[in-house]
Amino acid sequence: MPLITYREALKNALSEEIERDENVFILGEEVAQYNGAYKVTEGLWKKYGDKRVVDTPISEAGFIGMGIGAAMLGLRPVIELMFWSFAYVGFDQIVNNAGCVRYMSGGLVNLPLVIRGPANGGTNVGATHSHTPENLLATTPGLKVVTPATAYDAKGLMKTAIRDNDPVMVMENTLLYGEKWEVPDEEYLVPLGVADVKRQGNDITLIAHGRAVITCLKAAELLAAEHKISAEVIDLRSIRPLDEGTLLDSVRKTHRAVVVEENKPFCGVGAQIASTLQEAIFDELDAPVGRVSSLDGPAIYSPPLEKKQLPDAARVIAKVLDLC
Repeated sequence: MPLITYREALKNALSEEIERDENVFILGEEVAQYNGAYKVTEGLWKKYGDKRVVDTPISEAGFIGMGIGAAMLGLRPVIELMFWSFAYVGFDQIVNNAGCVRYMSGGLVNLPLVIRGPANGGTNVGATHSHTPENLLATTPGLKVVTPATAYDAKGLMKTAIRDNDPVMVMENTLLYGEKWEVPDEEYLVPLGVADVKRQGNDITLIAHGRAVITCLKAAELLAAEHKISAEVIDLRSIRPLDEGTLLDSVRKTHRAVVVEENKPFCGVGAQIASTLQEAIFDELDAPVGRVSSLDGPAIYSPPLEKKQLPDAARVIAKVLDLC
């Protein structure tokens, strides 16, 4: 299989879905002539034209609302946000409208909408450009939230999200855009709500999403080499719907778990998963469920300090050693 970047995988998914379905179109700031802030849409405007790749003004509330209206009328918009931090000015549209339309219409109106873009710290762009709001969005019934960690999953999840009849929030990570993975040329889909066992293990389960999956894989390698601890790594891929079955099966095998995320700890995704594990299989646990997250404060602008704010392999290993 060819090696391609996370960025190319997303672009290929968008291109394939635009060609497959005449109702799919892209809109957002600088997605057309400028090729996208992070070049995910590079070349798509030249290839497909103004009606399929649409530049918008700097008004997230406006173009998110435009996308929701288009989706209610049967189109399949893919909205790019330059940063997910900018979604906060459009939360009324996302939560009150996109999240509630199908329920409040008695199932008569679908909302096939994708909102995508980077949701991460670690790029030294300050607190107002570094939010990870996957936990906030996942609390809203009616919204789906996915967080691909590899190019393979980025392409497969994006294609599935575009075909879904509900609004899907795709949380990407800027630091992954240039990383390469094997991605098949033939078409494939990655289903929503299905976690992936990225590494088999027997002693402890590491549960993560997004770039934290890569952190856990590094930690697992070091745990095996330096401490003879066999760590299983679970990539959530999808936060809502959540694949509880895969998590429970893994922890039943290892009897220990650590949840790792780049989100903040208070009311984070890790809190939900820890609660789920302890309520469902408390008697299987040989230790409390551990959590490793971003340090609880606004994203730090200083590069060396922000690096310490985010979870790294050393912090994951320290937590594992505490539990084992």
